[in-house]
Amino acid sequence: MTDLPLHFEATTIIDGSAESVFAVADEPDLLTRHMSEPSLMMGGGSMQCKLDGLAGKAVGSVICLTGKGFGFAIALDEIIEERAPPLRKFWATIGTPQLVVIRDYRMGFEIAEVVMGCQLRVWIDYALPRSGVRHGLGRLLAPTFARWCVENMLHEVQSQHEGSAH
Repeated sequence: MTDLPLHFEATTIIDGSAESVFAVADEPDLLTRHMSEPSLMMGGGSMQCKLDGLAGKAVGSVICLTGKGFGFAIALDEIIEERAPPLRKFWATIGTPQLVVIRDYRMGFEIAEVVMGCQLRVWIDYALPRSGVRHGLGRLLAPTFARWCVENMLHEVQSQHEGSAH
């Protein structure tokens, strides 16, 4: 649990082992793909992901995201807080993120084996910007943005996993 007040999560079932699902979900470039092209949810902007030497695959690894959204510059750093293959991985913003519709966040995924394969749960805990235009945009768009991010991450992992299983 976090002290961040807002939460969204979603789950899907993927046909495969926990190890194979984790291997796909452990790729930061894949999980941020939905933000790499201009889109309505990014306010016409996009973001690029830059990995450190640990490539987002170790506790303490830092991932930098930069770009534009809704005409604002976006810049943030995330740190991997927990990574326990093949069960879970959590990461969170550090420093003072320059975001538009949310402020700080903590995200992660958890994998549980089930009869049909694995259940993948992706979640985000987040806070709204404190004031100004960004706060107004956050009140209006943050729940939809959180859902869009989580559901796109689920879809990317499921699609990539199914594509690599053939």
